[in-house]
Amino acid sequence: MSGRELIGDPALEITGAASLAEATSGEISFFVNRKYVGLLRKTRASAVFVPLDFGEQITAAEIRVSNPAKTFEQVVLKLAPKPITLAPGIHPSAIVDPGAQLGERVSIQPHAVIEAGAKIGYDTIIGAGTYIGHETVIGPACLIYPRVTIRERTRIGSRVIIHSGAVIGADGFGFEIVDERHEKIQQLGIVQIDDDVEIGANTTVDRARFGRTWIQEGAKIDNLVQVAHNVVIGKNTVIAAQTGIAGSVQIGQRVLIGGQAGIIGHIEIGDNTAIGAQSGISKNISGGAWWASPAVPLAEAKQQIAWVRRLGKLFERVKQIEKKLGL
Repeated sequence: MSGRELIGDPALEITGAASLAEATSGEISFFVNRKYVGLLRKTRASAVFVPLDFGEQITAAEIRVSNPAKTFEQVVLKLAPKPITLAPGIHPSAIVDPGAQLGERVSIQPHAVIEAGAKIGYDTIIGAGTYIGHETVIGPACLIYPRVTIRERTRIGSRVIIHSGAVIGADGFGFEIVDERHEKIQQLGIVQIDDDVEIGANTTVDRARFGRTWIQEGAKIDNLVQVAHNVVIGKNTVIAAQTGIAGSVQIGQRVLIGGQAGIIGHIEIGDNTAIGAQSGISKNISGGAWWASPAVPLAEAKQQIAWVRRLGKLFERVKQIEKKLGL
């Protein structure tokens, strides 16, 4: 094939695919990152996809391609079992209010509940035990896995994937102190999720106090993420697990947020910003890479760590100087 070169036996039969560490005879793997060259040299894979400029000597057959990871993915899809399909229709155990509207080829799985006024677009799958609240609108070709809760008046676009345990539209965390007691502030807004968003398992997206909590087109949110009321997450932003985002944060487009990051409320994060894992964001930031808590530009954070690690030697030098000076 064009742009590909095989170095090895063209009659070699491949029956499976696996990582470099797990592959055995008859399986194919891939190599991209130089830090895994040790695994490459020890792999038992019969063949490996490698970059076009690959220069290592290995026993496995080499298939040189422009994008080894993507090519490997294509092979895995061919070797993988056929995807599970769910037939259109409503399972007898599901509860669908007569006032709900279902598009063509919608699949409603066992024990799902669809409340009055809900609208579900064509080819969408509602998994077992999932709850769809009153007047919620879900677009076409969505995949809502089992045991998802989507509360009232939520708006979801097309081709959205929501994994098990996610809660969309829970009340925002709003209270005021009245007579020395916490009194609940009514959360009257909605959640809007645009096209091609994916939301991980056990993630929560709270409804707005007023207006909307808005996850824009193409955003990808990992498992166990908290998105508070009135947050806006821009297009094609990616958020890793255990991140917590407080209320009314505005996050731009193409932002990368590492795991366990914490973001205080009412701040803005600009387009194309990268936030390292476990960072604490306490002010407006925009562009470049940020890390630490409170977060600073990455280069500054690295310099601070280097300084801290040299403190022991510095203290020892000061003691020696003081000793010589008789202090």
